[in-house]
Amino acid sequence: MARPVPLIAGNWKMNGLTASTRSLASELATRVRSDRDLGFEMLICPPFTMLSTAAELVRDCALKLGAQDCHTASSGAHTGDISPAMLRDVGCEYVILGHSERRTDHGETCALVRAKTRAALDAGLKVIVCVGETEAQRDAGETLRVVADQVTGSLPEGVTAETLVVAYEPVWAIGTGRTPTTAEVAEVHAALRQTLGTILGTGAAEGVRLLYGGSVKPDNARELLALDNVNGALVGGASLKVDDFWAIASAV
Repeated sequence: MARPVPLIAGNWKMNGLTASTRSLASELATRVRSDRDLGFEMLICPPFTMLSTAAELVRDCALKLGAQDCHTASSGAHTGDISPAMLRDVGCEYVILGHSERRTDHGETCALVRAKTRAALDAGLKVIVCVGETEAQRDAGETLRVVADQVTGSLPEGVTAETLVVAYEPVWAIGTGRTPTTAEVAEVHAALRQTLGTILGTGAAEGVRLLYGGSVKPDNARELLALDNVNGALVGGASLKVDDFWAIASAV
């Protein structure tokens, strides 16, 4: 099977006001429109409050829009939450689910991530399901078991390669400037591919894009993106700087 088109996704986290969103999204949209031989798919995931603003700027453009979370219900008495249907309505194509900051800060379990994933898929969204080990788990040699358990526990039945992306983000590397060695990244991504093969079948698993995240920067992107089973990146802080984010994408 042909290697999937790389996905370069920017997770803006809790960053972005109107002016900065307009500046960043419009500049990225301009660059995407001007590059006729784009060798990657680019995605931005602003905070909920900026989705409408970003949607206007990326309309009729190959630059994709996503959200950072969603609820399991399509509507109802859930104060402060956002449904998958609302995300679709505002123009989102993707949603990030199970990020370690959600799992840690909000106590999200794999069962909840699985329910959110099911709801998002049912609403017509593509999902980026995040997995990753803590530093203690890495030191205890539990990395491969942890990420395999997270993938298995977070995916509902019926997920397909066309609608699923899996992002490996070692918790200890997010925002710290530290990254695993390329050998460590390659080992985890190979294990993720094998786990997906058990769930989806080997052929379908080959079509699932596996992203690496965790202190991805312009100076390490090329080496990381060249690895087998690495089909893109989930970028945090560097996605808030146009030149850095574009340099990471261009590294494919």
